[in-house]
Amino acid sequence: MTSNDPNSAAAEPIGRDGDLPTVLLDQIEYHVGEFARPQLDGLTDAEYYFDPTASGTAWTIHPRAADGERPPTSIQGGSGDVVIDFEFPEPDPAPLTTIAWRFGHIIVGVLGTRSHAHFGGPPADYMTWDYPDTAQEALAQFDAAYERWIAGVRTWSEDDLQVAVGEAEGPWAEYSRATLVAHINRELIHHLAEIALLRDLWAHRG
Repeated sequence: MTSNDPNSAAAEPIGRDGDLPTVLLDQIEYHVGEFARPQLDGLTDAEYYFDPTASGTAWTIHPRAADGERPPTSIQGGSGDVVIDFEFPEPDPAPLTTIAWRFGHIIVGVLGTRSHAHFGGPPADYMTWDYPDTAQEALAQFDAAYERWIAGVRTWSEDDLQVAVGEAEGPWAEYSRATLVAHINRELIHHLAEIALLRDLWAHRG
């Protein structure tokens, strides 16, 4: 993880105090480095797959099922024997999701696709990803995806952040890179908070 030691090279600001690149990066690096990532230490496989619903219907990551063993509207994303749950159209309300599912979403949908589109990172999409089937593998994938994204954002100057994100972001193509970075910050903050809450529910389960 990125160091928060003010004397470390990784923590040196990339611009003036209060400029846009520094504010955006400081917000997420401080939150992840000081709070969210340390809260993930010691994550077990039991927590990773914990389904707090009484019906056991939370979306998760699991071994691939045969077509006849799942609803016709369900989708199994993944390139191998381990897949992630989706459904189209999405149910309303959408099912609760496990920590495993949330990591899959963060690693692929939040970080991986963006690093690929904007910084030339490895290809990433829900249908072809090799999903981690253990908590430690998920943490390793998250750390790599997070560091790749942050390294890319660090290459954008204040002027670069005003450039439109382009067609990779679909209907939001005309929005600025700064808006995208702020959006990814929000995504990371709220999804990692959801994971922390699921760990609390596991710790206090009846």
